[in-house]
Amino acid sequence: MVFRTYATLGRCLAALPEPVALGAANLVGDVLFRVRHEHRSMVSNNLRRVLDAGAGDEAIIERWARQSFRAYARYWVEGARLGGTPASEIEQRTFVQGLSFLVEGMALGKGVVIALPHVGSWEYGGAFLASQDLPMTAVAERLDPPELFDFFVEQRAAIGLTIVPLDGASGGVLSAALRRGALVGLLCDRDIEGTGIEVEFFGETTTMPAGPATLALRTGAVLTTGVIYSGPGPDHRALIQEPIDTSRQGTLRADVARLTQEIARRFEGQIRRAPEQWHVFQPLWPADRPKDAE
Repeated sequence: MVFRTYATLGRCLAALPEPVALGAANLVGDVLFRVRHEHRSMVSNNLRRVLDAGAGDEAIIERWARQSFRAYARYWVEGARLGGTPASEIEQRTFVQGLSFLVEGMALGKGVVIALPHVGSWEYGGAFLASQDLPMTAVAERLDPPELFDFFVEQRAAIGLTIVPLDGASGGVLSAALRRGALVGLLCDRDIEGTGIEVEFFGETTTMPAGPATLALRTGAVLTTGVIYSGPGPDHRALIQEPIDTSRQGTLRADVARLTQEIARRFEGQIRRAPEQWHVFQPLWPADRPKDAE
């Protein structure tokens, strides 16, 4: 039932005129903002750190949180419509700063790891890269039911994205892809498995996945960071930053920690540019996690 509902909804969104679909996204976002109290509270907590807001700024936080739900609904609507969007249209609507960093990194032949935050629409960015003959391999959590995950993988394959399921074998698959000179994109502002590296992030200590740094150090791949923002209007703006220095300076663990902290620092700047487009509805810092989950 979940799979059928999602697939049917996706087809309906793809069939709607774009202005109608994006208008519907705003309405859905407003409804979710009103009824998803737990998620609204968590988004507000995350935004409070990004905006460095105090106790008297609740009205400001609420306005940003409402925009966050609208942006998240837009993310899903655009994802549902991507499969039917011509590559030429995606290319025309995407404005990129720093694409040369990827092109030059790929030319070295050892692959590129691009660390991404949950900002804007990373799938739209992946579709753009495919249009530039830079197809990206990414990792995604498995979904229930399995049919829904398979549907998700097929949708992404249609726009040039290869999806590797997050499990014990994903690290080996990604390493092999990098050794073939592939481009690997890793969303890494959430430590899903709880085994990440300690970093300072918006003034508080938390953890982030060690995957991007570890893969780059072990394979010799170029390591960089990127983000793609939705808007203004139907357009998208992408920023690819200069590669991070991955030269060995200490033990593997120390170098992974150093690189992961640099990724966290860059993410702070990326997120501050459009806080409402940071799609994180889970607790990121220990202070926000349930005590029995620590």
